[in-house]
Amino acid sequence: MPGLREINGLRTKLCHERKHIKLMAGKSESKLAYEFAEGYKDFLNKAKTEREAVAFILDRAVQAGFKNFDCSGTYKAGEKVFCVNRNKNIVLAIIGKNGVKNGARIVVSHIDSPRLDLKPHPLYESNELAMLKTNYYGGIKKYQWVALPLALHGTVALQNGEVLDITAGEFDDDFCFCITDLLPHLAREQMEKIMLKAIVGEDLNVLVGSVPLEKGKGSDLVKLGILNILNQKYGLVEEDLSFAEFEIVPSIKARDVGFDKSLIGGYGHDDRCCAYPAFMAAMSAPMPDETCVIMFVDKEETGSDGNTGMKSSFLKHFIADLSACEGVKGRHVFQKSKCISADVDSAFDPTFSCQYEPLNSAYINKGVVLTKYTGGGGKYSASDASVEFLGEIRKIFEKEKIIWQTGGMGKVDAGSGGTVAKYLANLDMDVIDLGIPVLSMHAPFEVISKLDIHEMFKALKAFIK
Repeated sequence: MPGLREINGLRTKLCHERKHIKLMAGKSESKLAYEFAEGYKDFLNKAKTEREAVAFILDRAVQAGFKNFDCSGTYKAGEKVFCVNRNKNIVLAIIGKNGVKNGARIVVSHIDSPRLDLKPHPLYESNELAMLKTNYYGGIKKYQWVALPLALHGTVALQNGEVLDITAGEFDDDFCFCITDLLPHLAREQMEKIMLKAIVGEDLNVLVGSVPLEKGKGSDLVKLGILNILNQKYGLVEEDLSFAEFEIVPSIKARDVGFDKSLIGGYGHDDRCCAYPAFMAAMSAPMPDETCVIMFVDKEETGSDGNTGMKSSFLKHFIADLSACEGVKGRHVFQKSKCISADVDSAFDPTFSCQYEPLNSAYINKGVVLTKYTGGGGKYSASDASVEFLGEIRKIFEKEKIIWQTGGMGKVDAGSGGTVAKYLANLDMDVIDLGIPVLSMHAPFEVISKLDIHEMFKALKAFIK
């Protein structure tokens, strides 16, 4: 019979055990992770929309020496370029020692998050309350958006040609907006409905005011009072609202969660908790051997369609132009490129453990999550990474001592989820999903671990290096 020491030795040698990052990395790692989290919380607070995320990244990239990409130019190893698409996508590239002849190292994350968008004709008055009509964007639980402080972020094209950015209801000493809910005393019928129908999309109306225009006559004086405020503050008239992209987001700041402050709660972790580490990896990367490309995309939450989604030709054209600068064909670069789709995964939640398969779930504080495939219903609509590429990632992680785990979106047939990986794979690249486990995903207040997001930064930095 083998002794206890021999058994423990075999367990260490043969078994893969997921451990808490703190137990594997120690105090110094925790200190670095907590410091990294402060910068991330600032990003989360300042970049609640895809436009704001692009502006944040662009501003700091320019400060770090990135130049606007010129497809007719030539670039030397170490040079840094950027390209912006319609203020909703941005791609950063660092020219490697080998250029793109051996392919590129590509990281893609998305910067849109579930929210409410204003309808083209949003403002109305009912019973002397001014309201805004909305349409939800992405997968949300509608009941989570009522009785919650909300803010308005957006961009409007004025009649004179000016494009104006507006943020309202966001600041600590500012007002906010909200969607009202029915009091429990009168909600018996509502509470007997299934959760899907208790709050319906057409009832997600945002309360924005209640005082009529002074000395006014006629109907809709509260609405007129709100229009007067918008006109005085921003120069808007009602028609301008039909030429705007206004998003309703939670008026909530990113906060430390827990007595030990080990977690971060906030709006938009999906997928900005992957976008920020990707951006920081690009900012701190030494000159790479192969050109690295870091891309931030829009529209993932609604299927990646449109000219700012991953299905667009933006990345395809950028790689083609970058390749042409070196006299190489873009399709040959894609064939040799390695890509990470940087996107989140669902964290095992002990409160709802019946929806998870414990052996193949991702856990908070146990490192970055490798997701070989997504989709659902028999891997339908999934990108499935090759074992050869998995082996390459494994080698990188072992060399750089990256703490990793595997994960998937709950039990088989419990539901499904997708990322941009399949669209990247369609470009003829090796692709795998890598991300961070998230609690309360798609809620107005999601939760992640500080240790996990720092590990994601280390993993992406190792990959592009």
